[in-house]
Amino acid sequence: MNQGEWWTAPTENEDGSKLIMVTGRRDVKKFRENPRYNIRAEITWKYEPLPDGMPNKEDAEMMEKVQEALQGAFLKDPVAVLTGIYTGDGERNWVYYTTSVHIFGRKLNEALAELPLLPLTIYTENDPDWGEYDEMAQAEIKLD
Repeated sequence: MNQGEWWTAPTENEDGSKLIMVTGRRDVKKFRENPRYNIRAEITWKYEPLPDGMPNKEDAEMMEKVQEALQGAFLKDPVAVLTGIYTGDGERNWVYYTTSVHIFGRKLNEALAELPLLPLTIYTENDPDWGEYDEMAQAEIKLD
């Protein structure tokens, strides 16, 4: 992940039984202040977890390829910004804020066209106040 300023911290799933690694982006102010970035898009990849809840090596490597492809696509045409990544408990979730569901979907398909068919689901929701981002940011461990 070379675009932006990032942090990573451990947290837990909802019932506290599994580790989730959260990676969040700090430098989102210019996107957040732009009212056009008001739709949250979540890409989810459910995988068969290792005993610790994390993906196996092959899945992890393919997830990295997906992330690089998406970063390249949205760097060229910034209709969406990656704000967070959650990994653990059999799921990887990439959270974006976008200006258009239609354009986001088209760019996603273009970015992943060269990769094999992947077990991805997409969820979108209006989130003009960036509520999910604020919730995720609480996981950051701040060092003095």
